[in-house]
Amino acid sequence: MKASRFFLGLATGVAAGAATALFSTPQSGQEFRSTVKSTSAEWKEYLTELKDKVNSLKESINHLTEEAKSQLPEAVDGLKASLETWTESTAPAKEHLQLEIMAIQNSIEELQKAISKDKKVIKNDDQPKSEKVDDDTQSA
Repeated sequence: MKASRFFLGLATGVAAGAATALFSTPQSGQEFRSTVKSTSAEWKEYLTELKDKVNSLKESINHLTEEAKSQLPEAVDGLKASLETWTESTAPAKEHLQLEIMAIQNSIEELQKAISKDKKVIKNDDQPKSEKVDDDTQSA
């Protein structure tokens, strides 16, 4: 609807411009009538062509709309199927990666425990012998 209003406005503006140009030109009566006849015939042709082009454009838009309505659901279904296939094919790799991540986390925890034990051992080795003896007697 907006396009038809636009083209109607365009045609009206062009016709008004042409009429203004014709009426403002100094010509004799006979020259003016022949100019009006030829110009009106040209504009009728132009408007007919414009109408045909607008109708062709409308038909093309309707055809594209119908085609999109028919093919869009097929494309969406195809994408969904591809996504499901990809999800299924990557599931084993995902599980494998999760197991590896858990193993890495366990290794990190074990390393942290080992490091904290090593720090305690090093700390005890750095203490003077008298403090070690006190520590040994306190633990007994």
